[in-house]
Amino acid sequence: MEMTIRKNFLLDDEIAKHLEEIAKKENRTQTDVIKSMIEERYEKYSIQEKLEAFRSIVPMPSGSLIGKSVQSIKAEMGANL
Repeated sequence: MEMTIRKNFLLDDEIAKHLEEIAKKENRTQTDVIKSMIEERYEKYSIQEKLEAFRSIVPMPSGSLIGKSVQSIKAEMGANL
């Protein structure tokens, strides 16, 4: 069972207006918009932490994957087989 916790935030007028506009455009509540933004940011940090842990085990040259997509890496791997 998921527990709900109430949090109060102070937003300046411009940020509050942006939040309202995003919610309207996405046909969602402002709470749902904030939840998804927090989860997206949390996921980003989680991925970074996992990559750092992986790199500490398997060192890679800095920037070795910059500009590469999963598809391009797969294509390179297939070409080398």
